[in-house]
Amino acid sequence: MRDRSRGLVVVRHAKSDRTVTGADHDRPLATRGRREAPLAGEWLREHGDGVDLVRCSTAKRARQTGELLLPELPGSPRLEHDPRLYGADTGELLALVRELPDEDHVALLIAHNPGLEEVVALLTGTSIELKTSGIAVLRASGTWSEAGAGWAELAAHATPRPPEQH
Repeated sequence: MRDRSRGLVVVRHAKSDRTVTGADHDRPLATRGRREAPLAGEWLREHGDGVDLVRCSTAKRARQTGELLLPELPGSPRLEHDPRLYGADTGELLALVRELPDEDHVALLIAHNPGLEEVVALLTGTSIELKTSGIAVLRASGTWSEAGAGWAELAAHATPRPPEQH
């Protein structure tokens, strides 16, 4: 029998630098964001089950979050940049989850609010706040294509910060 268990990890990008002018898509991480993104990776290494696939928004702050987070993860998850994650609403994020490859049992999405908070609420029935670098770990027993309202449970939720920021 094929294993139908799934783990979906969502990570909101780390703190961006709002002093930079230009297009929102091109805004980089702030100094604080560059400190916090690796902490999200460390938290996932300590509390997670590994990751098979990382799908990341093409926004600069999300890509930089991924670049700093991924080296902290065990193994070598595949990294894909997906422009549809930038500004994705609940329906778009749900569609992206439903198309995840069956062979990947744990997928990580690095994207943006409010879409991430809303899709977690839809999938789990639990509302959470995802601050920058915030993580939600969802567990489900169905396939990706079955994702929908109440499909998963919220297994963990964290916002890793350096000790002086708690």
